[in-house]
Amino acid sequence: MWTLVKFVHLAAAITWMGGMGFMLFALRPAVGMLTPPQRLTLLAEVLSRFFLIVRVAVALLFFSGLAMVLHAGLRQAPLGWHLMMGIGIVMFAIFGHLDAGPHRRLQQAVSENDWPRAAEAMKPIPTMVTINFALGWIAIAAVSFIA
Repeated sequence: MWTLVKFVHLAAAITWMGGMGFMLFALRPAVGMLTPPQRLTLLAEVLSRFFLIVRVAVALLFFSGLAMVLHAGLRQAPLGWHLMMGIGIVMFAIFGHLDAGPHRRLQQAVSENDWPRAAEAMKPIPTMVTINFALGWIAIAAVSFIA
């Protein structure tokens, strides 16, 4: 059973991290050649689909991580696990803010064809995704290298 829980945890983390990497290093640079209405419409659509996946990933990460830590015992869990949990909670909060704030405003502005407002809503998203991507790598390093 714990092998399955660990697999679910890793699959959710890989999905989220891979999606952030795709957005930052492939999608965003590639859409730069599109006109603002095309670019913002595409980004809004892609982010809506990706954020749906991330919502599931966050739930899976939270519950599988909590189950593994409780199974090991809070006092017996390695320091790296505790660091990963703390970083994960920060990442969840950043994602929640992104989803409820800039992403929602982007969707609304695109649906109204308000391109200046959509561009403004999009501005903080890459920065926040970059922060979460970096935090994800720090969490991976913590659990990998700190006993």
